[in-house]
Amino acid sequence: MFGSSASLPGLFGLRLLRQALALAVLAITFCLLATLPSHAIDARSPLPIRAAADAPSGAAALCDRYDWACAGSKTQRSLPKNAMDVIRAVNLRANRSIHPLSDAAQYAREENWSLPTRNGGDCEDYALFKKYELIKAGIPAERLLIATVLDKRNRAHAVLVVRTGKTDLVLDNMTNRILNWEKTGYTFLRMQDPASPDRWVALLAGGVLARI
Repeated sequence: MFGSSASLPGLFGLRLLRQALALAVLAITFCLLATLPSHAIDARSPLPIRAAADAPSGAAALCDRYDWACAGSKTQRSLPKNAMDVIRAVNLRANRSIHPLSDAAQYAREENWSLPTRNGGDCEDYALFKKYELIKAGIPAERLLIATVLDKRNRAHAVLVVRTGKTDLVLDNMTNRILNWEKTGYTFLRMQDPASPDRWVALLAGGVLARI
């Protein structure tokens, strides 16, 4: 989901297409929001789970490719005492070491959810790498969930959500800051299901939706 070395006319057209698609998705979320139950949200709340949802197209084969990416537990295990130190270190290392590279440039297709290669990766690849490293470091897998969002410019984006039990923190390749979800300014669309990460749920929260 990053820019590539394509020609300016082609890149401009691709950006317009992505913006149009993002706005279409946003329009659909407005329609869905009207039919779903409301949830009270404050600065201490986790992301509100609305209903079951289809997986993003790029994540359709994710569980087959990486079983750890969809691992869960019947019980919510506690975060270790040093969790935030580990989370900060992994987030910073990933953001500094992985070169931003779009799927179109690397794989010649729009979406390919995978771990970064030595050449780099896009936002989903950053999120997967962080999830993998945090699981290895002892953070419970069921507390590490990939979410799809619209950024502040209504562009499609993906982040890793860390569920602390009190709120949801966001690990984002666009910033080294770890923020509560409601502080990001993003519109959260879908996330892996905390109860069963091989499934996805609709969120429809934050960003422009917070002002409805």
